[in-house]
Amino acid sequence: MKKRMLGTSGLEVSTLGLGCMGLNFGYASNVTSAEAVQLIREAFEVGVTFFDTAEAYGPFSNEELLGQALAPFRNDVVIATKFGFKEGKPALGADSRPETIRAVTEAALKRLKTDVIDLLYQHRVDSSVPIEEVAGTVKELIAEGKVKHFGLSEAGTATIRRAHAVQPVAALQSEYSLWWREPEAEILPTLEELGIGFVPFSPLGKGFLTGKIDEITSFAKDDFRNTVPRFSQENRKANSVLVDVLTAKASERKATAAQIALAWLLAQKPWIVPIPGTTKVHRLQENIASAEIILSESDLQEINQAVSQIEVQGRRYSESSQKMINR
Repeated sequence: MKKRMLGTSGLEVSTLGLGCMGLNFGYASNVTSAEAVQLIREAFEVGVTFFDTAEAYGPFSNEELLGQALAPFRNDVVIATKFGFKEGKPALGADSRPETIRAVTEAALKRLKTDVIDLLYQHRVDSSVPIEEVAGTVKELIAEGKVKHFGLSEAGTATIRRAHAVQPVAALQSEYSLWWREPEAEILPTLEELGIGFVPFSPLGKGFLTGKIDEITSFAKDDFRNTVPRFSQENRKANSVLVDVLTAKASERKATAAQIALAWLLAQKPWIVPIPGTTKVHRLQENIASAEIILSESDLQEINQAVSQIEVQGRRYSESSQKMINR
């Protein structure tokens, strides 16, 4: 797989990364640890070098899974993880105090079976801790050789600028896809100005843009999409028109809706690196193949024109989760 640079940070990664959260957290996954390890290793074999996890996924078990899977080729991959919640549990609220950042980093190093974290994100902005203090703590960890690069997740432009002034931010991770384009207004121009890479999570709309989910789809009881307004039965039915646009273009290009959605993202900026997740090897292979699809200007214009006439229904987060987003 081809590589991309995350902004001007010098951090080079595969064009597509692998979001590992769903392997054992959030989506009611029933894959075994052995199957998850095999999928991660399969991703590496087909060219993925960028793997994303967090202490909150589990909590802790996702990092352990990744550490086990990537141990044989640790020096050939980039591992990103995150700090920022009390006890690693989002329900308990944010915690980015310097002592917490340090403790989380030390614990993550052990779970990931490594002596350095390639990219350490603040998972959510903590309004009780100045971002300068957060960035300063990560700067110290970088100086100590425990972290290589600093990242932010779901941060607004003012926060990004303040953090970047203390310790250069290598990447911002936020949701971005054809059904959530808010970053285009202010985030993308700011990142381009500052030379910061962008890592879109949920680039396939939490599975919706694949065309495999409709209004009659039922989710497992502990699947977090049950709490997301955008995934109500009524909103899934209304939002299907967006999938119709992707399906039509996919038919033209002899591709899948998921591949067109990812190819569209890759066409937006050369420093954008989506991290789709999956629990299935054939979906992994499908996603990887999207990196070879080059959408023409005509393709992009057709997609943008069609999508611009669609108003996506439903908020992307539950009310409690939305409170954690500091713009």
